[in-house]
Amino acid sequence: MKTKLQQLLDLMEAGDWQKALAMAARFPDLGAHRDAILLGHEARVHERMYRQLGKDPEECFRAGCEALRERYAEAIKRRSEERSTSCSSTK
Repeated sequence: MKTKLQQLLDLMEAGDWQKALAMAARFPDLGAHRDAILLGHEARVHERMYRQLGKDPEECFRAGCEALRERYAEAIKRRSEERSTSCSSTK
């Protein structure tokens, strides 16, 4: 069974940023990246409302994706190191 973090990293790796932001938006601890991640998700879900508020939903979404990358950069790095280690040990 995969952890929520593993599921999130899978979504990010697959390029499914909309689902990744939706999943992360429900996480309790997003640190300093919380607002950008939540806004990125909300702006994609309620695009028309954010346009009416004068915000660019696509820019909010991109900022949310970048915040997600920054927030989980260490986990992404660790995962890629584990994969490269496991690949080299199977040779």
